[in-house]
Amino acid sequence: MTEPTHAETRAGSLGSRLNRLRAAVLGANDGIVSTAGLVVGVAGATDDRSALLTAGLAGLLAGSMSMAAGEYVSVSTQRDSEKAALALERRELREQPEAELAELTELLAERGLSGEVAHEAAVQLTERDALKAHARVELGIDPDDLTNPWHAAWASFLAFTAGALLPLLAIVLPPSDRRLPVTVASVLAALAATGWSSARLGAAAPGRAVLRNVGGGVLAMGVTYLLGSLLGAAGA
Repeated sequence: MTEPTHAETRAGSLGSRLNRLRAAVLGANDGIVSTAGLVVGVAGATDDRSALLTAGLAGLLAGSMSMAAGEYVSVSTQRDSEKAALALERRELREQPEAELAELTELLAERGLSGEVAHEAAVQLTERDALKAHARVELGIDPDDLTNPWHAAWASFLAFTAGALLPLLAIVLPPSDRRLPVTVASVLAALAATGWSSARLGAAAPGRAVLRNVGGGVLAMGVTYLLGSLLGAAGA
């Protein structure tokens, strides 16, 4: 009788893992685009390796820290909400257990079980762990696996850093006359890969995602390079 709930839990865990993986891909994509736009813009104004390295490192650190801080705040808020919902559910189970049993029965019936089977399943789940049963079925929360803001922050930091390293290394390592071609080619190849990966993780056709990703990167680098060239020509 508990098999539907178990199957949904497994599906939820898989969906959660896929969402984390997709977030990592998109975080790396942000690092690629933002850092590429920055270093290409600076390259439009100067070919000094030190200036390019300084700008790239500053952009990498600022972006990765910003991503980590934003993710920490966001996930902390989500975790606080989950804890509050669990506390409310715990109080309702203590104060009105019969009403909560009827609610769990109704929720299971809405998922396709007959009334009798839903009631029996609700009774068994309540006897085993009432809070966990309500948390998973009613709230979609696993009390044993609440979101962790530190994990999310580190994941965002590392994903952004990994993406940002590519344009940074591509702009400072080659000889001055090859920096821009190498950087542009490397960035577009990486954006095509992240676009394809994010589309596949979302079970979508990769063609449009790749075009959007590559097009956005071309636009970002083109605009910043033009601005850098104008500022360089003006002696700014």
